[in-house]
Amino acid sequence: MEARMKNPAAIVPAAMKPIMELMRAAQSQGLPQELMEMIHLRVSQINGCGFCVDTGLKNLRKLGESDERIGLVAAWREAPYYTGAERAALELAEASTRLADRADAVSDEVWNNAADHFDERQLASILLMTAVTNLFNRLNAPIRQIAGSW
Repeated sequence: MEARMKNPAAIVPAAMKPIMELMRAAQSQGLPQELMEMIHLRVSQINGCGFCVDTGLKNLRKLGESDERIGLVAAWREAPYYTGAERAALELAEASTRLADRADAVSDEVWNNAADHFDERQLASILLMTAVTNLFNRLNAPIRQIAGSW
């Protein structure tokens, strides 16, 4: 396997700093790092970004997450390993990633469920993490960034 080109953020170095600042901002609102990494992993799975899936898996392992919780993120609806708040965050992240899949991209039901678990700053954090992950996926997947190569 070989990437098609260097990562666009490496080719345009002025892009990397604001991208990383946005990531740090998303992670600075008091939500557990494990949840933020689960969001990153799930969004990356949806988008088929092998590099980002690999990163998410490794980060969750470093944080001490169990194999069950890591391995079943893709099937969180059917797996007993997640809290109600984690399920609400993953559901919001999925809806926010699959915007074109339905007329009402993020339904009131999905939004209200997340809002029952998180305050406005935390919701903003979830949405920012989802958006930054989608950005990473859209840079890495088209160039076929190799998992573990960064």
